[in-house]
Amino acid sequence: QSIPVIGHCGYIPYRMTWLGKARAVGRKGAEAAEVYRRVKRYEDAGAVGVEIEIVPDRVVQEIAKRTNILIMSMGAGTAGCCQYLFATDVLGTNTGHVPRHAKVFANLAKEEERLHQMRVAAFKQLDDEVKSGAYPQPQHTLTIKDEEFESFLSEID
Repeated sequence: QSIPVIGHCGYIPYRMTWLGKARAVGRKGAEAAEVYRRVKRYEDAGAVGVEIEIVPDRVVQEIAKRTNILIMSMGAGTAGCCQYLFATDVLGTNTGHVPRHAKVFANLAKEEERLHQMRVAAFKQLDDEVKSGAYPQPQHTLTIKDEEFESFLSEID
């Protein structure tokens, strides 16, 4: 049995301190060669693929020629087998920095803010109506027939 593994090369967000800041990886020859070596180490270890993030397109083109594993590109050009972007960037819900490699296809942040305001207003209205006694009204509650209610009382007394 084996467990399919996909590695991660190039810019790795949780290892940003290794680079000193968020930045592209592989713009210098030695650093690009290290990305290649990492891909090959994943391949040699049996990985089925690797995400290559924020690495120059030409570098990834050459890596793709020299590996048999799946390459997922995130900001690494067209040489990968597929393109990978975060939904927050695609949908426009990222209200912070949008990376150069990302493309926003929709502006849902504005819509989400509008919906948030509607949710807040609805819950405030519910709170106000509960406190004033306006909710619940008889149409929001269940009834029980008198004989069934009497039966209930006899069961618990």
